[in-house]
Amino acid sequence: MPDDSLTLEDIIVPVDSLHGKVDWTQLFGNDHPVELEIGTGKGTFLINAARVNPQINYLGIEWANKYYKYAADRARRWNLPNVRMLRCDARDFVISHLPSRSLQCLHVYFPDPWPKKRHHKRRLFNNQFVAAAVDSLIPDGCIHVVTDVRDYFQLIKPLLARCSQLQLGDFTPRETAGLGEWVGTNFERKYLAEGRTIYSCSVQKIHDHHD
Repeated sequence: MPDDSLTLEDIIVPVDSLHGKVDWTQLFGNDHPVELEIGTGKGTFLINAARVNPQINYLGIEWANKYYKYAADRARRWNLPNVRMLRCDARDFVISHLPSRSLQCLHVYFPDPWPKKRHHKRRLFNNQFVAAAVDSLIPDGCIHVVTDVRDYFQLIKPLLARCSQLQLGDFTPRETAGLGEWVGTNFERKYLAEGRTIYSCSVQKIHDHHD
């Protein structure tokens, strides 16, 4: 059963503590593999994944303050020492603060589509973001993307496919997913109930000549 031995201070990473590249060992207090979820919402995927995989460290980024606080509190209530939460601009974090070859997996589920054309530049996925994300992956590291927005998916998949360091593969439902789900997030459950089509892709970083 969950207990209350963790505090919110154990979970929350103050944004003003970010200087240069993150030191994962310092952040989590161990050298376990690290996975990042961008846009955690209420933290449903993050919490369930961290519970199933206590040997993996999970960092969640969420910009919406109430969801960010809710997800952090869920991690505290479940007493998950392998979870950290951060509220910041995710693209800036990936470009400025992710160390090279340090992430096992990057999860991006139902990113904000910014549907108005004039807002498209605010979308997470662009060439600079993809280049930084790929650099942050260890060899064989993965990026998993799921969205219900077809035109955004038609931008994301080619961006990833064009990268010579990535190999496109099939998205395997996460171990946190329920029947008929891909991931098991609150947004996904809502969209499936509405009958929306869900688009997904996975890419894996190919070993390069340094490996």
